[in-house]
Amino acid sequence: MGRPMAANLVAAGHRLVVHRDTPAARELLGTNVRYAVSAADATRASDVVVLMLPDTPDVEVVMRGDDGVLSALQPGTLVIDMSSISPAAERELAERVGRAGGHYLDAPVSGGEIGAREGTLSIMVGGDPETVDWARPILDVLGSRVSHVGAVGAGQVAKIANQILVGVTIEAVAEALRLVEAADVDPVAVHSALMGGFASSRVLEVHGPRMIKGEFEPGFRIRLHRKDLGLAVEAATQLDVALPTASMVHQLMNAAVAAGLADRDHSALRLVLDGSRP
Repeated sequence: MGRPMAANLVAAGHRLVVHRDTPAARELLGTNVRYAVSAADATRASDVVVLMLPDTPDVEVVMRGDDGVLSALQPGTLVIDMSSISPAAERELAERVGRAGGHYLDAPVSGGEIGAREGTLSIMVGGDPETVDWARPILDVLGSRVSHVGAVGAGQVAKIANQILVGVTIEAVAEALRLVEAADVDPVAVHSALMGGFASSRVLEVHGPRMIKGEFEPGFRIRLHRKDLGLAVEAATQLDVALPTASMVHQLMNAAVAAGLADRDHSALRLVLDGSRP
């Protein structure tokens, strides 16, 4: 998702230093950006550092490694982490940036690769209001809805909540369509009927047809959604709250990964109900 987000920032007139230099980055960004040899190199050249990485360990390596962001952070630099990671890890990184004289926001996103390409992401931001205002010219390029939800870490909590709702709804749509097809009723007709009623949702609209057609090219990969629900289960343990349905869907995503579906779209959770493999 970082590549199309970078392309949108370039198109909006921002000057970018990008780490890493890869064929995919070159194909999309060409010579419109400068390619850094390390995260530290990119940080030295920038007033604002934006991270978009898969998981908590990836962010920690890029931030805390020998050639990481913290090794080169200048006072006054703003770090915006748009990854989806542990809220506790986010707060700890924010403290380190603050001690180095920098500013920090966590700003995870929802909307997938389509939203990244079209600049229509929903962005959930945690941090000081003044810092959020400072980041608005960047965030408004990347998303169509930017919501300040609280202090650093609150953005990650909001993203976890988002992923619970999406994951549980995907499973509900999968179960509903499994029943429809087992009853030998036209799933296309039922999908159309459901879209006109109280059961209508964005998940049903987008993922229902994928499940009916058996087309599961990602979008958003099961392995990444499993990671996000893992963060939900971890947070629930820390906070002593019960998340029984989210935990069940997390286990179904474990089953999907075990079945070889890790890099299929998260709507391929439907295949687990069929006992299917890729």
